[in-house]
Amino acid sequence: MEHDHHDHSGLENAEEQAHFANVIAAFRYYARYSLSANNRRRKDFFRLPSADRELLAALGYKAKLDRVDEAIEANADFLGLIVEDPEIFGQAGEGEEYAEPRAEGHSHSHGHSHTHEHGAGSAEPYTPTDFDMDKLRSTLKQFVRDWSEEGIVERDACYQPIKDALLRHYASVSEMERRKLRVLVPGSGLGRLAHDVASLGFACQGNEFSQFMLLASHCILNRIDAASRDFEEIYGADGHSPDEPQAGQWDAILTCFFIDTAKNVVNYLRIIHKILAPGGVWINLGPLLWHWENNSTNDPSIELTLEEVKELARAIGFDISFCGAENERTIDTTYTNNARGMLGYVYHAAFWTATKRPV
Repeated sequence: MEHDHHDHSGLENAEEQAHFANVIAAFRYYARYSLSANNRRRKDFFRLPSADRELLAALGYKAKLDRVDEAIEANADFLGLIVEDPEIFGQAGEGEEYAEPRAEGHSHSHGHSHTHEHGAGSAEPYTPTDFDMDKLRSTLKQFVRDWSEEGIVERDACYQPIKDALLRHYASVSEMERRKLRVLVPGSGLGRLAHDVASLGFACQGNEFSQFMLLASHCILNRIDAASRDFEEIYGADGHSPDEPQAGQWDAILTCFFIDTAKNVVNYLRIIHKILAPGGVWINLGPLLWHWENNSTNDPSIELTLEEVKELARAIGFDISFCGAENERTIDTTYTNNARGMLGYVYHAAFWTATKRPV
């Protein structure tokens, strides 16, 4: 299998090109932004009375701040490698460069917004926002989850049940024949689940919308087919048309921490059902946080309970398997958790295996 290297020469309009350039700017701004935040800690330290500074220095506080700087620089070097790859700049004209962002003061408020628009054609270089940097930090955490030794616990909790269910469903198919089975992983992030499924012999495609994740996964993956557009845009261009080109094309769809990203979960489930082949399997794991709830952009948000989601799935044409606890259960897991921190969130993630009901 081949990995789509996300040639951005086909970006449809200036707004998309501007967004891509802004994401590149955010990668390059990481060191400046993060070192500035850490330097504020130093300033706060030196504002203390001398007796307090001496006590903290004896604890190694100043040395700890130096180590944080070193870690930031290491992260920045890594992020720099990601955006140095010339293949990601397919959309840029020959000799075109992305300007370094301006050095400006910034707030470290981490309020989230669902909007992320920046004016195309601005004369001044783009300065990444706190929202941009929050997305970039999330990308770094995703590297830990998907590709580090530290992330093994989360991968085993989330990805292993999905892979086991996929293998159970196609237990009668030989390893040689698996290459004929097409598996889709929407919201694939940095691609570890798609990579693992491909390693099992299936023909796997990951789908990811975030340019932050796409750039990061580009530097890792070279064996996974990937589609870099919104899930509904690619696989449900016309959700009500029987002539949808993706209809019946996928033998399995694996959704991990995905379905609650929907504005309209009805459409998500309808698309999943439509593009599955007859007898195809949908394997899901994740919570129901409903990411668009209380958004400030007037986008719709449909929020259902777990039982309502399952009832909706049955109404659309799925049979959710009740054959054994391995096919439907609750799995407790974290997500990009810092195991060495004093705060963590545990998700009671719903897991199920559903098949497309014969017509």
